[in-house]
Amino acid sequence: MSSITSLSPLATSTAAPVAGRDWTDLGQADFIKLLTVQMQQQDPFDPVDNKEMLAQMAQFSSLAGTTEMGDTLKAIEAKLDTLSQALTASSQEN
Repeated sequence: MSSITSLSPLATSTAAPVAGRDWTDLGQADFIKLLTVQMQQQDPFDPVDNKEMLAQMAQFSSLAGTTEMGDTLKAIEAKLDTLSQALTASSQEN
């Protein structure tokens, strides 16, 4: 069985930790790093089940899509606010 100390590739990552960063700030690059380390550290005689791996990837893909949709909605909201302010200003001038 591998121990926690066997995860040294994760500990020796070239990416410096960012102050004030927590798990909610993890992105796609972080997921790929973790997936790579997981693949390197797994037992070749008892690998991770393909269904579990696909489920993890599907969950991340869904999360990324939801996050992107949220960003798009925020951009639409900002444009609508700008348009609303412009309409309000033009109606007050008349």
